[in-house]
Amino acid sequence: MSHPEKNTAIIKNTARQLGFSYCGIAKAEQLDNDARRLEQWLSQGMHGGMQYMENHFDLRVDPRKLVPGAKSVITLLQNYFPGEQQSEAAPHIAKYAFGKDYHEVIRAKLRHFLSVLNEEIGEIQGRGFVDSAPVLERTWAVKSGAGWVGKNGNLINKQSGSFYFIATLIVDIELLYDDSFAKDFCGSCRKCIDACPTDAILNNKIVDGSKCISYYTIELKDALIPDALKGKFNNWMFGCDVCQDVCPWNRFSKPHNEMQFAPIPEILDLSTKEWEEMTEETFRSVFKHSPLKRAKFEGIKRNLSFISQ
Repeated sequence: MSHPEKNTAIIKNTARQLGFSYCGIAKAEQLDNDARRLEQWLSQGMHGGMQYMENHFDLRVDPRKLVPGAKSVITLLQNYFPGEQQSEAAPHIAKYAFGKDYHEVIRAKLRHFLSVLNEEIGEIQGRGFVDSAPVLERTWAVKSGAGWVGKNGNLINKQSGSFYFIATLIVDIELLYDDSFAKDFCGSCRKCIDACPTDAILNNKIVDGSKCISYYTIELKDALIPDALKGKFNNWMFGCDVCQDVCPWNRFSKPHNEMQFAPIPEILDLSTKEWEEMTEETFRSVFKHSPLKRAKFEGIKRNLSFISQ
């Protein structure tokens, strides 16, 4: 067995042992097409107030600038589809935020992943990323054979839908590369486009981030949400899952088995009134390891006020 073949087997076996649902590998190279698309998206202001999207443009389109000498990009999928749902009285929270902050959970897995590789393969240079670094993870997921990017901008896996976190490991060793996912199985379906409450999904696989409910309820730091959006949030307090909930491919979603993503009881059960009566001290205690802390107590109160009007 050659070194690339042997090392690839070690990597895919380690991914399974760590509970990742998919592991695919692509050759590290500059993403010229994505550079053009990203530049156009930014120039049209579709990132809204997310100014960080403008930073480190050169790093986003070339993984070899993130990890000098990088030869391979490993894509890992982590299922987060919950087995439990919120009560009807609860303000809606995106499913990815039901449990512990995925950044904490997956970063720990990636650190362990790299330590295993250094033990079993030898000293390698590598970095792991999950959603908080200049990495075009959906492009790398497609290149590694994980699925295609749907009209709602989410990566869709043909066997199990789109309720996945995408993690990326960039390493400086050559490996066996998976075939890129060449087909698009969205076809003429428009369910996500037609269901989006704020018309954020355009008909050419572009999502106007500045119109997305997730942007307003998480990223927007202004004191007020524009009045023009009143009545359009459909009770979403943090994030939004509408475009995924209506996607036909998510009929294949199966509940995850990651204990750290088990729903926080308050997320499932608290009514709007109970959320409104919550103190900042309680919020910080209950949600100190939750993605909800990103919106902060003031942001949650603002969102509650907006959807209750």
